[in-house]
Amino acid sequence: MSSSLHPMLNVAIRAARAAGAIINRAALDVEAVRISQKNINDFVTEVDHASEAAIIETLLTAYPHHGIHAEESGREHGNPHSDHIWIIDPLDGTTNFIHGFPVYCVSIALAVKGRVEQAVVYDPTRNDLFTATRGRGAYLNDRRIRVSKRTQLSESLIATGFPFRKGDNFPAYLKMMGDVMQRTAGLRRPGAAALDLAYVAAGFTDGFFETGLQPWDVAAGSLLVTEAGGLMGNFSGESAPIDQPECLAGNPRVYAQLVTLLRKYSSFDSAQRPSDERKERVSLKKRNAAAADDGAAEAQGDSAADQAFQAWSGDEGTADGPAQA
Repeated sequence: MSSSLHPMLNVAIRAARAAGAIINRAALDVEAVRISQKNINDFVTEVDHASEAAIIETLLTAYPHHGIHAEESGREHGNPHSDHIWIIDPLDGTTNFIHGFPVYCVSIALAVKGRVEQAVVYDPTRNDLFTATRGRGAYLNDRRIRVSKRTQLSESLIATGFPFRKGDNFPAYLKMMGDVMQRTAGLRRPGAAALDLAYVAAGFTDGFFETGLQPWDVAAGSLLVTEAGGLMGNFSGESAPIDQPECLAGNPRVYAQLVTLLRKYSSFDSAQRPSDERKERVSLKKRNAAAADDGAAEAQGDSAADQAFQAWSGDEGTADGPAQA
């Protein structure tokens, strides 16, 4: 770990690697792992619990007055009233793990007064470490990462997640996937949302969408995406808190094109709420102004996504990304 990293990010990295070591040891004999079922198709293992315990111990040893919001233990650890809350998914992709399918990760984020400031997504199978500190960019194994440069949805690779819980609207999801599949170079379902978002940040995929996610699924990944120059929001293109169930991410141009496809499936479509739409337009104008102040290329139209794209592409090779979504 580098001494130039934020101290809290260093602690999060140490916690993620400790959890990854537990996961890797268990993966050597995954059939011996005890498994229970929280809901239909929603599994938890002794590895989830052990890796979460290791993360919490590491974090609270360093910062005993911080709060914890973890997938398995909820808020029972730490100080729930703290301004500093760690949001933890100890094993995102549990179903993949118990089948020996090597796509899963550890996700740790630190929210300060409700805003994510530090992020770690660690893939123990590949020893890939994705990190971000707000305002300092996103990195993969000490290498600065940026979202992809693709501008055409027809050339883009998009990731998603399938509905699997009781009550999920599977027919609507089939329609969404059909709309996206016909207009892209490919649609993928790796099965770990935190890693999906990290891959958008690294430019491995050009966009991602899913519904029904929880804060621990998206907290770390959301900061990775925005610090890498991408946009995050809901299906209607509005900026969204991490506890909102709709998640859409991508490089700015692809993000805008996905919004045109997915807006009609959104539960938050501002077209149905004129007053909210006016508020969002004001918000987008502020975002555009911030992007211009960042030394981006000149705007070419009224689209917030277009201006964000210009900011990102015109800033290649610099330390600062575009304005945050």
